[in-house]
Amino acid sequence: MFNGKLFSKERFFQEPRRRSSFQKGDLKYVLLDLIKDKPRHGYDVIRELEDQSYGFYKPSPGVVYPTLQMLEEMGYTKSNEEEGKKTYTITEEGLAFLAKKKDIANGVRSEIKHRWSFKNIGRMASVMKEYHSLENLIGRGFRSLDADKTERIRQVLYNAYQEIDAILGE
Repeated sequence: MFNGKLFSKERFFQEPRRRSSFQKGDLKYVLLDLIKDKPRHGYDVIRELEDQSYGFYKPSPGVVYPTLQMLEEMGYTKSNEEEGKKTYTITEEGLAFLAKKKDIANGVRSEIKHRWSFKNIGRMASVMKEYHSLENLIGRGFRSLDADKTERIRQVLYNAYQEIDAILGE
């Protein structure tokens, strides 16, 4: 409810905006760097960035796929369709672009390593990793569950929520 405790106008408009994980234009360097290592499809890029950030950053398909398309249009990547998925590889032009923009690309890479280092993320990283592993596990198997198994999983999650809430309230 908008006028309630959670979404009052004062609270809603006074909270700071969430800081983006990348500066404008930096994602292209990150994607080219990932594709340079090995050919990848969009979902693989999303998963890899989520893994590298210990689950703190999961780019949306609405950001990754248009950037991959833009890189292909610029001639920095090429794609092949495999099993209904586009797999992107870096081109010679893409490698030359990374070499030409080496300082910027290295700066972005350094910022990512610093921001997403286990030391900087701290204890929360291991918790987030388990959370996202659970999220992926449930997502993969959910369609094949019957009503009884769905209810059992819901109850386990409810109990976990209650237990975590009690720990946080201590």
